[in-house]
Amino acid sequence: MTLSSASPALAPKTVAVALTGASGMPYGLRLVECLLAAGCRVWLLYSQVAQIVARQEMALALPARPAEVEAMLSERFCAAPGQLRVFGREEWFAPPASGSNPPDAMVVCPCSMGSLAAIAAGLASTLIERAADVAIKEGRKLIVVPRETPFSPLHLENMLRLARMGVVILPANPGFYHHPQTVGELVDFVVARILDQLAVAHSLMPRWGEGDE
Repeated sequence: MTLSSASPALAPKTVAVALTGASGMPYGLRLVECLLAAGCRVWLLYSQVAQIVARQEMALALPARPAEVEAMLSERFCAAPGQLRVFGREEWFAPPASGSNPPDAMVVCPCSMGSLAAIAAGLASTLIERAADVAIKEGRKLIVVPRETPFSPLHLENMLRLARMGVVILPANPGFYHHPQTVGELVDFVVARILDQLAVAHSLMPRWGEGDE
């Protein structure tokens, strides 16, 4: 069999995004929106508490059925057919549950301290925890976006433990040097930093030294 010398087209980057029960749901959903707009495939995981937070912070009712969430967000963010897939918390046959089919990267945003502790301990009682465990063992980029203040010594020890494994700890701490005028611009600051870590192009804000002086 003769192999073609032509380079195959690069497959779109696949990113798993997990929404957990911490404050900061606008960060997670804006990240999903930007990843889809950039042409990435997104595997979305969400906890039961994330549904409560979405309702509280964004007046957004995330259905309990993953298929309904998939349809709702695909329409909301104009996703291409099959570009967004949503999985239930115990959907063990979902692709991110196995090292044979991991995503290119995973982001837990927002990341509750409970989820952080479970991931640091290597637990796998939910699909989110298992997917994070897979990302670590397969050497894929894992980014956690903790949203808590102040951090207790236990929180910090769990973050240090994950950082030593190569996990990126990216707190949801927006900057102000770009003179934000809206809450959306503060959200975009954090999402831009996540996209940079994922090597996904964006134009959410000017680069340092490239903005208006």
